[in-house]
Amino acid sequence: MNGRRPGRGAGYLVAGAGLAGVVAGGYLGLVTGALGLDLGVGRRTRPLGPQTVEIAAPRQLVFDLVAQPYLGRTTRAMQDKVQVLERGSDMVLAAHRTPVRSPVPGRRLVAVTVETVRFQPPERIDFRLVRGPVPYVVETFTLTELPEHPGHPEHPGHPGGTRLTYTGEIGADLWRAGQWWAGVVAGPWQATVAGSLAAVKAEAERRAGRGTPPRASNP
Repeated sequence: MNGRRPGRGAGYLVAGAGLAGVVAGGYLGLVTGALGLDLGVGRRTRPLGPQTVEIAAPRQLVFDLVAQPYLGRTTRAMQDKVQVLERGSDMVLAAHRTPVRSPVPGRRLVAVTVETVRFQPPERIDFRLVRGPVPYVVETFTLTELPEHPGHPEHPGHPGGTRLTYTGEIGADLWRAGQWWAGVVAGPWQATVAGSLAAVKAEAERRAGRGTPPRASNP
């Protein structure tokens, strides 16, 4: 070595690389839920849903299917997705694991959220976020019985079923930055919910004997 100190340009490069690493690490931490920022300042919220599916199965069956991973014995297929941390009489604290797209090619990321889940059988299930990529999420699944339709000679009726409706709200801090981040998270969050609703519909109708079996054994 010639003993010369690094030039200012080299220092900027090192500092820039360090800052990029911090930003990338912070992004990954936010996305996966490992770095939760709850500042309580400048919070902006936006709605989630509504999303609705009509299911040709009794309401109690649909409710039991949605609640089973939390109130019953978790199946092997669900063990990698849901872990009950604490269980009470009408509420559980559960961790959810969801694969997410990584900005780094070839790297697999798993988002971990922790939520309280409250049950009002057979018509309502409420979720509230405790830890995740944003500081605030509340969600409600409402189950409504569909009336029977007797039909007429040309068009036979159907025996009713269940309307499963999802609504919620998501929020993040720091004014416009929080509004932007809540929007970033809301897209994949709602896509995950849509996939879960479709899986619940398929499995409930399979169990009720009115639909075709889904590809997966559990929603």
